[in-house]
Amino acid sequence: MKTLGQKIRELREAKDLSLRELARKIEVSAAFLSDIELGRRYPSDKILDSISHILGIAIEELRTYDTRPPIEDIKRISQSDPGFALAFRTVIDKKITSEELMAFLDSKRKKKS
Repeated sequence: MKTLGQKIRELREAKDLSLRELARKIEVSAAFLSDIELGRRYPSDKILDSISHILGIAIEELRTYDTRPPIEDIKRISQSDPGFALAFRTVIDKKITSEELMAFLDSKRKKKS
């Protein structure tokens, strides 16, 4: 699946807009927009709305490409259940990839069926 930044870049290129042109239109620096496209930063709702308007895509559709975890949910769950906090920390410490984690979960689901 494409990331939010990859989708923005794809749409920008399809509209034949340079990075600098789109950045100027949404009133941000080209460096900031580049960071968004590279996944280093994420746009605010206001900037995402501007991007969606200029690129001709619904903001809701763009949000489907935002792969960031729901931080507030993770914090709440980790605070209420130390087991989840330990599980999250273990995944991070052992550098388990998202693919490895999803494969593990799929194997667990298949065993239950």
